[in-house]
Amino acid sequence: MGEEVLAIMPSVIADMPNADVCEASWRDYGEIVYSEDKEELARISDEYACEHLQVMTEDLEWWKNNLNNYGSLFLGEGSTVTHGDKCSGTNHILPTKCAARYSGGLNVQKFMKVLTYQQISNKANLVFSAAGSRISRTEGMEGHARACDWRLRKYFPDMEWDFEVYQQQSYKTEGV
Repeated sequence: MGEEVLAIMPSVIADMPNADVCEASWRDYGEIVYSEDKEELARISDEYACEHLQVMTEDLEWWKNNLNNYGSLFLGEGSTVTHGDKCSGTNHILPTKCAARYSGGLNVQKFMKVLTYQQISNKANLVFSAAGSRISRTEGMEGHARACDWRLRKYFPDMEWDFEVYQQQSYKTEGV
C-alpha cells in the first residue's frame, strides 16, 4: 500500500490548483511509515500526535480504542478532515506540532472554569508536611517549608523534627 501511495501522489498533487505548495509539502514533510503490526503503528501514530488523523481499515473500533494522541480522529473512508473542520460539530482549532500528546482540540471544556481544592487531615500532615518541608527548603522556598514545619510541630508536638536540609558545598575552581 505504501508503494501505491508513493506512485499516485505525483498525479494527486499535479491535479491541485496549488500544486507547487502541495509538491513542496510532500517533498519536505511527506512520509510513508511501515510497521510490523497495528500495535506498533498505533504507538508510532501516538508519537507523531498529529493534528488530523484519518484511519481507513476494517477494524475501526480497535483504532478508536487504541489511539490516544491526535487532534481529531477521522474513522473510515466516509469521514474526512473537511467534515470535522466545517460540518460535524468538532472544529479545526486543533493542537499542532505534537501538542496532541498533552492537549486536545478546542471545545467547550476549554471555556469552563476548573476549580481544585485540597483538604488534608491533621494525621495526613505527617506525610505531606514532612515531604513538603524538605522539598520546599531544598528548592530555597523557606516560606513554604515553614508552613509545613508549623503544622508538623502543631499536630505532632511529641515528635522531634530536623528541619535542616543538606546544602551541597559549592566549590570554586580557579581559572573557570
